[in-house]
Amino acid sequence: MGFKFVKSEINTVFSELKNGYRLFAPKIFEGTGHFSDTDVILYGEISNVDEIVFDKKSQFSFKEIIFPVSETIFYFTEKDIKNADEEKKKTIVFLRSCDLHSLKRLDAMYLANGPEDFYYKRLRDKVEFVLIGCKESFENCFCVDMNTNKSENYSFSIDKRNDEYYVDCKDDKWDNLFKSNSNQEMDVEPDYVIENVVRVNIPENLSIEVSKSTMWNEYNTRCIDCGRCNFVCPTCTCFTMQDIFYTDNGKAGERRRVWASCMVDGFTDVAGGGSYRQKNGQRMRFKVLHKVLDYKQRNGYHMCTGCGRCDDVCPEYISFSNTINKLEMAMKEVSENGK
Repeated sequence: MGFKFVKSEINTVFSELKNGYRLFAPKIFEGTGHFSDTDVILYGEISNVDEIVFDKKSQFSFKEIIFPVSETIFYFTEKDIKNADEEKKKTIVFLRSCDLHSLKRLDAMYLANGPEDFYYKRLRDKVEFVLIGCKESFENCFCVDMNTNKSENYSFSIDKRNDEYYVDCKDDKWDNLFKSNSNQEMDVEPDYVIENVVRVNIPENLSIEVSKSTMWNEYNTRCIDCGRCNFVCPTCTCFTMQDIFYTDNGKAGERRRVWASCMVDGFTDVAGGGSYRQKNGQRMRFKVLHKVLDYKQRNGYHMCTGCGRCDDVCPEYISFSNTINKLEMAMKEVSENGK
């Protein structure tokens, strides 16, 4: 069921939603960009529809709402362990189709990849997702070739067209809220991208043999192992643990789960001084093949959703989409070398 709203009507809806939910969406944080006097678009709590950025891509994804950058999971003393209190209020997150597809990847890793992750699940169970329609592709996006440009898995969608807002509701529990505030019921289809400037081609014959290609060597010097690509990626799931000891009692403290990056130095260090991937090219190889090869072999779909944030943020202008497009020649190289 679809609805059309003017700004005052949709803001009344938001006010009512706030009684039971915290609302998160891409919003502008003024003066906090990477350079002086620049803004940045991140996910933050909002109060009204004016705060949602509809026409630009957020630098970071929604991921930190259900998988915080740093999360205290329990407290400890000499004798006791206590789980950290969970968030009581439910959450609604407004996100684009590529990120909604990324949620499927996160769920697969944390809920279906062995035992369910307790801390992820208790946050995930309190979140509902709203699709923000995309009228056109943003810079570096390649969602069409990754089949993530369109999604049906949402509670309701919202599109801004001129000064009006269009909602497609898939969850019956919202019907009365929308009906009581809308000036018109109508069929609504969320906007979605039909073409990207950036195109990618993942070879059908792609195999682990591509790891033997010389293409990875260039990243030994180009990549500076800063890990930014991992931190902006909506499907990266790696973390490490940190124990924080309180200064007034060295036997009490808290354990935190903190984001980690397969691209940074030391990620694969093991006891005894060994390290599985010491060169940056080896780390790049691992990341790329995880996103477009082995994850699909296990789950049937690629891990990468084509949001392009890794290309946006790389200080060395390393393009993930270009790397994918090099795989065809890399497969040809290793095939010829094997003859």
